[in-house]
This record gives sequence, structure tokens and C-alpha cells, in this order.
Amino acid sequence: MTSASSLQNKTALITGGTKGIGLGIAECMAREGMRIAITSRNHYEAEDTAARLMELGAPDAMGRECDVRDFKAMQKIDAEIMGRWNELDVVIANAGVGHFESIDKISHDKWHEVIDTNLSGVFNTITATVEALKVSKGYFITMASLAGTNFFANGAAYNASKFGLVGFTQAVMLDLRPHGIKVTTIMPGSVATYFNHHSPGDSDAWKIQPEDIGQMVIDLLRMHPRTLPSKIEVRPSKPM
Repeated sequence: MTSASSLQNKTALITGGTKGIGLGIAECMAREGMRIAITSRNHYEAEDTAARLMELGAPDAMGRECDVRDFKAMQKIDAEIMGRWNELDVVIANAGVGHFESIDKISHDKWHEVIDTNLSGVFNTITATVEALKVSKGYFITMASLAGTNFFANGAAYNASKFGLVGFTQAVMLDLRPHGIKVTTIMPGSVATYFNHHSPGDSDAWKIQPEDIGQMVIDLLRMHPRTLPSKIEVRPSKPM
């Protein structure tokens, strides 16, 4: 993946690909002519987004309803990708949720939703796709956060999930490097997305935009195979 044309018809899976960072990555990939599978917990949003990606230049795209907390569902997605395209080159573990409450207020259900989605969901994603990535000598990218190194009040669940995800990804990098699989975690700061019920608008112009992360992913995929940026922190250049 080192030339301008080398991403054409490469195949990617993006979890949580219908909005925010996942959609920003998917749109950049579509413009590069990649085949893209996206997942969402909303069936209609997934299908609509797949159609939009084909309008942007993806030669083929599919959107599927899937909860990353369900390992069997992730296995089914992998099998469908391999049956349809016979290869899987890039996996972006992007699906995530956040609940922000003090430890004496957060419920067990909210705790488990954050940990099971942001951490166990990534485990399910890579274990469901790793054999396909071994064949393609592909790329596995996780979407962590600066919250994976910077703790804050009301962040017990989210910090735990992202601190864990950073460590998980770096260990996976060491496990999979001998198989020719690249592994990177991206740790964004403030991004203009719908995360945590936010509606991005003009006041978010100072933030990282989803397409900025998308371009970063494209740059990673094009990097010479000998070089691996295993952990990337990214911030707004001029914070509010």
C-alpha cells in the first residue's frame, strides 16, 4: 500500500461506520475506490450509508446491522465479507459509546455497556477477522482517545475502556506483527461528531473533523510497509 492507486479495490470493515469518525473514514476510503463494509446498530442507517459510499466512488459497499458486543454477529460479518469479496485488507474498530457519571452514580448497566462496547467489542472485532487479515497481511486500526492516557472526573467507565484499549492494541500489535499485520491505535482529542448526544455545528470548527481522521487512515495505509506508527495522538491545533 505505497502508491496512489494501490488502495483501489482493497477491502475494509469499519464498525460504527454510519456517523462521526467512522463515516469520515469510510468516505475517504470510498473516494480512494475501496470496497467497504460498515456496521451499525441501526439497520436503515447502515444500508443508507452504504449506498452513499457507492455514490462517492466505492466500487461496492454493504451496510449491516451488528452489535460489536456479539462475537457471533462479528463472525457473521467476516464470513459475509469473505463470501462477497474473498479478502479483507483493513479493519477499523471504531464503534464506541460513552457514559460520563461519577463512580457513585453510574449504573452497572452503563458501566458494562461502555466496557463491553469499547473494549470487549474490539476484542470481538479482531478475533473474528484475524485469520482473514493473516491472509491479506492487512491492517488493524483501533479508535482510542486521549482519554486513554488522560483521566478526568466522571470518566471512570470511559477512561477505563480507553486506557484498556490503548494497552490492548499495543499488545495485539506485538502479537500480530510476526504475521505481517500492521496494528495502530489512533487517539483523537476533541472531534466534531455526534458522540455523547452532541450535535456538531459552526461552534465546532476548531475541533478535529471526521475527514481529518479519515485522511490520517489513508496516509497510514499508504505508508511504506517497513514503517509502523503504532500509537498516534492527535489534537486540535488551536484548542478553544
